[in-house]
Amino acid sequence: MDEHTKKGERILVCISPSPSNPKVIMAAVKMAEAFKAALTALYVRPLNYEEFSKEDKRRLEANIDFAGENGASIATITGNDVPVLVAEYAHISGTTKLVVGRSGVGRRHFWSKATLTEQIILNAPDVDVYIIPDSAADIRQQNKRFVPADRFRPTLKESLLTLLLLASASAIGMVFTLFGFSKANIITVFILGVLVISVLTVSPLYSAAGSLASVLLFNWLFIEPRFSFHTYETEYAVTFAIMFVSSLITGTLANMMKKNARQAARESFRAKVLFDTNQLLQKAETMDDVFRITGSQIITLLDRNAVIYPRAEGEGLGTGRVFQTADSLTETELADADEREIAEWVFASRQAAGLHMERRREAKAQYHAICLNDYCYGVIVLRLNGVALETFENSVFTAILGECVLALESLRNAAEREEASLMARNEQLRSNLLRSISHDIRTPLTSISGNASNLLSHYKQMDDETLQQIFSDIYDDSEWLVNLVENLLSISRVEKGQMKLHLSMEVMNDVIEEALKHVDRNAKDHHITVRGSEDILLVRMETRLIMQVLINLINNAVKNTQTGSEICIRSEKRGNAVKVSVLDNGPGIPDAVKPHIFEMFYTGQDDVADGRRGLGLGLALCKSIIEAHKGTIALSDNLPTGCCFSFTLPMEEVAINE
Repeated sequence: MDEHTKKGERILVCISPSPSNPKVIMAAVKMAEAFKAALTALYVRPLNYEEFSKEDKRRLEANIDFAGENGASIATITGNDVPVLVAEYAHISGTTKLVVGRSGVGRRHFWSKATLTEQIILNAPDVDVYIIPDSAADIRQQNKRFVPADRFRPTLKESLLTLLLLASASAIGMVFTLFGFSKANIITVFILGVLVISVLTVSPLYSAAGSLASVLLFNWLFIEPRFSFHTYETEYAVTFAIMFVSSLITGTLANMMKKNARQAARESFRAKVLFDTNQLLQKAETMDDVFRITGSQIITLLDRNAVIYPRAEGEGLGTGRVFQTADSLTETELADADEREIAEWVFASRQAAGLHMERRREAKAQYHAICLNDYCYGVIVLRLNGVALETFENSVFTAILGECVLALESLRNAAEREEASLMARNEQLRSNLLRSISHDIRTPLTSISGNASNLLSHYKQMDDETLQQIFSDIYDDSEWLVNLVENLLSISRVEKGQMKLHLSMEVMNDVIEEALKHVDRNAKDHHITVRGSEDILLVRMETRLIMQVLINLINNAVKNTQTGSEICIRSEKRGNAVKVSVLDNGPGIPDAVKPHIFEMFYTGQDDVADGRRGLGLGLALCKSIIEAHKGTIALSDNLPTGCCFSFTLPMEEVAINE
């Protein structure tokens, strides 16, 4: 196996409408081939996607198709915070190498935030980032595309608020003039007004306009000659310049602080969402629990209705689970008419669809695939009634979806590990069985073969006593083999659940008497007694199986006790159950062996004189049969010496009609 494949290398390439993006994708494809790594192409779809030009949309579609044709799995997420979303997806998908193109949009001034590439590197410190340079023509085209992106959007409310604050600053300045305050105090009032404007408005346009307006108002209202923009003193030109720069810097700093505070608050809330969701999902034991917690978190944090279509046993989607808010409309009113059809397309393509998406944009809901790498766990539908999520809401949803995917992947990995462990255990059982059979069957088969050979060759020279011993040995060995095969077949059917119990009402004492007729011939060398209850103990059972339990327990006592030992079979009523015990006064069983005595293939430490150890199936079979009858079996000491195997079976009450 390749070294990189062992390490699980995963490469993520970012898709964009840039004309140089095919070059970036091809570099990622070659890297994936070199490292023999899985390749995913990610497109972060901004909320203003509808404002893209037709050329940009056409180029983006071509780049997505190009990535798919070259073997990349396509993933689409929505949001404006591209660096954070790319870094989160890289973390969720286990990406080890990230391939991006160098953005042609650089810093415009010293207080501008870092470029897109720089932010991705800062947000994904544990991922190797490979930057593919653009050509000069591509950079010029990108700069041309991104120039309109920084336009301002004034609103009537903020415009009126700015005018009111400037008027208030002017009025306070008039009051200061009446009381003889210096012009420096009035300048401070206007700077304070610009600061308040910056805090209360969103667009930076208002702080700049407020800075300029404050200078003009100060000149118009408070500098001689008043109510004109002329001045008799030239030093006021410097005052105006300093006042304008001070106001502008104050407003800019206030906007930056406000933006940072808002961003910090959102990041704090988002971190809490991730923490709470992660804590809840860690307690999930099944995939249904994960889906339930995810739906509940969407309702709690976003107040939106959601439907989750889990992956079915086959390749399609199962039945959707609806999560609705308390004040939501009926399910029929909220759902798209073709919701199931869209969800199945999203499941098959691993792409988002629905409201404001490239695919099925006419829908009133958003559809997102719950997938990681090439495995899809289902589809989540946000029923939005035609109202798209805000940027921050979409960021929270992306965080919840990411935690959901991680939890599902963790459960899937745990299930695969458990399955691998089970297969290893089964393989070990098969190995133990083959090893035990090869060892234990060889002795009786060799004995039978040898005795048969002696009979064929020397039958006429043997006396009756020798022949009797040979016949007896052949019989004992064949009986041992018959019992072994019977136990193997029975325990195989019980463990696989293929044994169907044919229950009938039986008297326990009669079953015990019948079982004694089929025990080992060596039982005649021991003192076996039966102490049955005076009451009639009726039990619903499969007679053949319970007889096999009794035969195994009695033969076990015969085999492991000295000649002439006392073996007692006792039956009694215990509450609503019948208890049957097989007691002996043999050497007993060591404490270290007792916890394993009912395990399959466990034979303890004893060595049998004739070389036949047994496969450790008899007691394991007894346990399986008794539990199939909803009973229990246990081992205890028979003081002062020996051991006691006992099992209980539910009693059946019989109504007698007179």
